[in-house]
Amino acid sequence: MNKILSKTYFSEKVVKLEVEAPLIAKARKPGNFVIVRVGEKGERMPLTIADANLERGSITLVVQVMGVSSRKLCALEVGDYITDLVGPLGKPTHIEKVGTVLACGGGVGVAPLLPIVRAFKGAGNRVVSVIAGRNKDLVILEDEIRASSDEVIIMTDDGSYGKKGLITEGMEEVIKREKVDLAVTIGPAIMMKFCEKLTRKYDIPTVASLNALMVDGTGMCGACRVTVGGKTRFTCVDGPEFDAHLIDFDEILSRLGGFKDTEAAKLHDVEVKQEEAEHAHGVSDRNAPWRQELRQKVAGKDRTSIERVRMPETTPEERIKSQRIEVNQGLTADMAMREATRCMDCVTPTCMEGCPVGIDIPGFVKNIERGEFLQAAAVLKRTSALPAVCGRVCPQEKQCESKCFYLQKLKKPSVAIGYLERFASDFERESGHITVPEVAHANGIKVAVIGSGPSGLSCAGDLAKLGYDVTVFEALHEIGGVLKYGIPEFRLPNSVVDVEIDNLKKIGVKFVTNFIVGMTDSVEDLKAEGFKAFYVASGAGLPRFMNIPGENYNGILSSNEYLTRVNLMGADSEDSDTPVYRGKNVVVVGGGNTAMDSVRTAKRLGAERAMIVYRRSEEEMPARLEEVKHAKEEGCEFITLTNPVEYIADERGRVKQVRVQKMALGEPDASGRRSPVPVEGSEYTIDADVVVVAVGVSPNPIVPNSVKGLEISRKGTIVVNDETMQSNLSEFFAGGDIVRGGATVILAMGDGRRAAKHIDEMFKAN
Repeated sequence: MNKILSKTYFSEKVVKLEVEAPLIAKARKPGNFVIVRVGEKGERMPLTIADANLERGSITLVVQVMGVSSRKLCALEVGDYITDLVGPLGKPTHIEKVGTVLACGGGVGVAPLLPIVRAFKGAGNRVVSVIAGRNKDLVILEDEIRASSDEVIIMTDDGSYGKKGLITEGMEEVIKREKVDLAVTIGPAIMMKFCEKLTRKYDIPTVASLNALMVDGTGMCGACRVTVGGKTRFTCVDGPEFDAHLIDFDEILSRLGGFKDTEAAKLHDVEVKQEEAEHAHGVSDRNAPWRQELRQKVAGKDRTSIERVRMPETTPEERIKSQRIEVNQGLTADMAMREATRCMDCVTPTCMEGCPVGIDIPGFVKNIERGEFLQAAAVLKRTSALPAVCGRVCPQEKQCESKCFYLQKLKKPSVAIGYLERFASDFERESGHITVPEVAHANGIKVAVIGSGPSGLSCAGDLAKLGYDVTVFEALHEIGGVLKYGIPEFRLPNSVVDVEIDNLKKIGVKFVTNFIVGMTDSVEDLKAEGFKAFYVASGAGLPRFMNIPGENYNGILSSNEYLTRVNLMGADSEDSDTPVYRGKNVVVVGGGNTAMDSVRTAKRLGAERAMIVYRRSEEEMPARLEEVKHAKEEGCEFITLTNPVEYIADERGRVKQVRVQKMALGEPDASGRRSPVPVEGSEYTIDADVVVVAVGVSPNPIVPNSVKGLEISRKGTIVVNDETMQSNLSEFFAGGDIVRGGATVILAMGDGRRAAKHIDEMFKAN
C-alpha cells in the first residue's frame, strides 16, 4: 500500500495529495495516469499524475470530490495508506517542438495540464497557459503553471480573480494576436467542447486530454468510452489524448449526465453512514451526540409506557393455501421506530450477552429509532452474515430478548429485537441500496468451508472480510443448507436467503455445488489444490427414528425427507417431478421447530387432520412459542403426553394407524425437562395415512470418516475445543450440528464466527 506524505486543500472539495510511489515517480511521463483504489470494496478510479518528486519517491494527485470513491480518497489523512495504486498507465503525451502552444485548463483539469506544460516548455516551445475556475478559490496550481509558461492568463466566471469571463475568451485573446501552432485543452467536457469549437474556427490543431473525465465516481467505464472520428475508443487504452476535432463531445455530455441521480444517491448514502466506521467491532459509541440527543428526546418513563409491537400476520385462512405465503408480514416504518423507541439504550447492554454472534443491538436499534434504516442494516452486517434470516428464524425470546432490561428488571415484554432486525434487513433489501462490508486486503490463503448452512456461511463471510480466499463446498444443488431444505418458505422465503448468499458472493466467497467432500474429492485432494485450512459445517443430515415396530412401512418418513421434498424440490407444486406423500390424517412425532414446520406443511398439502404427537407436555416443547401459536391458528392438533409404540399398515404395506401410549412426567432429565414415563394400560390408536418422524438428527458421517486421524465422539460428532472450534488436527475446525448434534441457526452461526476468528489467529501466529 502507498502512504500519503502530504495533503493540501485547494478548496473544500479539491485536494492535493502527495503519495509515496517511487517506482511510478521514476517511470511516469507527461499525460500518464494511475489507478487508485481506497478500501477493499473501493472502485478503481483513474487519476492523472500532476507531478513527481524523484528524491522523495512520490507522485502528486489532485482530486475533486465528485463521487463516493473520490470522497473516500479525499478523506484520507497524512500517514494513511491508499489500498491500491497502479501505474503509470496510458499513452504519454506526444511532445515535440511545434512553435507556440496554447495550454488551456479548467478546474481540476489544470492538474493534468501541469506536466504537459512543463514538457512542451522543456522541448523549446513558447507556452501560453490559460487557466480558469468559477471563482478565485477554484483556480489551482497557478504558481506551478507560471513557472513553466511564458505567459499565464487567468479567467474566473465571477471576476473574483484575473479576468472575468470564460476560458474561451482568454484563448481567443491569444489567438487573435499571435499564431498558435497547437492547442491543448483539459477540463470539464462542456469546457473542452467550446474550446474545440473555437480552435476549429481558426483551424488550429487541438488535442483534448480526457483524463479529467475518468474522475467520475460511478460511471467510470461509461465516461472512459468515447466516439472519436466515428469509432469507439477507450480513453484508458487508446488515449487519454485525442484529436479534439474528432471527439463527439455531445455523446460524452449525455453519458455523464446519466449518472447524476445515481451518484447523488450514493453520496447521500455515504454521508448518512459516516458513523458506520465507529467501532467496527463490538458495541457502538453510546455517547455519540446523536445517541445522547435521542435519549434526551424521550423520557425513560415514556419509553417504558409504550406497549410492545405486534407482528402483522397473514390470516390463517389465507396462508394455509400455499407453502410460499410468508406468515409474518414485517413491521411498517412507523411500527419499527415506535418499537425502537422502547429501547432504553442501557449503559451495559445485557441483550448483547444473549447474542451468540455479538450483534451491536443498541447500535442498530437506535438507528431505527432515528429513522436511519440503512445504517441500522449496515450495523447488523458488521457481525452477522445472515441478518434477514436471523430476524425470522432465531429464537430471540431465548437469547437476546431474554436478557433485555424490560424482562429482567421491569417484568415487561422485551424490546422486539428480532422483529427490528428483520425490519432493517428487509428495508435495505427492498430499497435497492444494499451495502457490502469492507474487506481486508487479500492474503492469498485458501480456506475450504464444507457445508453451506448457517454455520458455514457465517464462517465464510467472516473469513472473506479478513482477506481469505474462501470456497464453500455444498453437497446439494442449492446453496443454503438447512435454510433451504429444512425451513419452509412460509417462515423463511428462499428469496431472502438468496440475497444473503449474493452478499457473500460480493465480498469474494466462492461456492461449489454438487460436491461431496470425502466422495467427489478427498480432503487430501483439496490440500493438493492449495487449501490450508478447513471448516466443517456439514450439519446433522442423518435422521433419527424410534426403532419401534412397523417403522419402515410406506407412508412413514423422516422430517428431513418430508421437508426436503417440499422445500427444496418443490413437491407441493403440481408441476414438480418430485412426489411427496399427501395424507388425509397426518401424524407428526416430535415437539421441536422441525415438527412444527412438518405439521404446518402437512396442513398446506391438504391434510384434514394434521396432528402433533409429543411425549411431554406442551410447556416442555422446545419449539418456539410463536411457531406453536401459528400451528394452532392453522388448525393443527396437539396430542401431548403421548408416544407412538407401534405402526399398523394396511394390506398394501401403507401405514393406516399409529398405536400410542399415554405418558406422565417424572423427574427432570439432562436437558432440564421432566422425563416422560409410560402409563400402563393407556394404549390406543390414531388413524394416520402419513407419519412424519421429527425426533432429532445425527451427524452425517461422510466428512468425519473421510479424514484420517480426526477425533470423533461416540455420537459421531467432531470433537473440538469449545472456545476455538479447532479439532485435534490443527488445520481442521468444525461447528454447528456436526459438533453440537443439533443447534439453532444463531448458535451455528456463532460457531462459524468463532472458528473464523481462530483460523485467522492461527495463520497470523505462524
